[in-house]
Amino acid sequence: MALVPIPEHPAGLLGRYAARYSRKQFDGLVVDPVKAGSNHTGVLMAHGAEETVVAKKWTKLDRELRWLALMRVSQVIGCSWCTDYGYFDGVTNGMDPAKIRAVATWRSSDVYDDTERLVLEYAEAASQTPAEIGDMLAERLRRAFAPDVLVELAGYIALENQRSRFNAALGLQSQGFSDRCEIPATANGSTARV
Repeated sequence: MALVPIPEHPAGLLGRYAARYSRKQFDGLVVDPVKAGSNHTGVLMAHGAEETVVAKKWTKLDRELRWLALMRVSQVIGCSWCTDYGYFDGVTNGMDPAKIRAVATWRSSDVYDDTERLVLEYAEAASQTPAEIGDMLAERLRRAFAPDVLVELAGYIALENQRSRFNAALGLQSQGFSDRCEIPATANGSTARV
């Protein structure tokens, strides 16, 4: 149960604008993080400004690597809202179904290449408290990514930590995004859920 009111229709000019933006971004839905944030216009404004800049200016990192990092952070933090939306985002944006299914078990899965494994390892390490980025991991990251891409990857991991911790700390739960889609059929013709 959410710790704060989740108004069906956020009030005030900023709340209404955020609701409109949410409907545009989230398949016609005003998402609970926006509704919860509408209880404090300063927080709502800060989150909206950050998300706007990210959407327009963070363009260096490969989309699939970004998705892997965000999804793994959501799982590490334990945010059901972010994990649910991440599943939906992966399916609707054409991520490989095998990779969607294997994020939580990436260490034992054979579906990821070395760069994808590195991103998943980094997302986990950077999401620990305290963050534990050992010398070997740091060196592999430096070899794999240009400084601007590595900074953006770190930024996405930090942003998803913020999103996931905000949602989890306020008791926000899945809104059923994953119920709106299924992972496409596997080679044997069956469908599967993450």
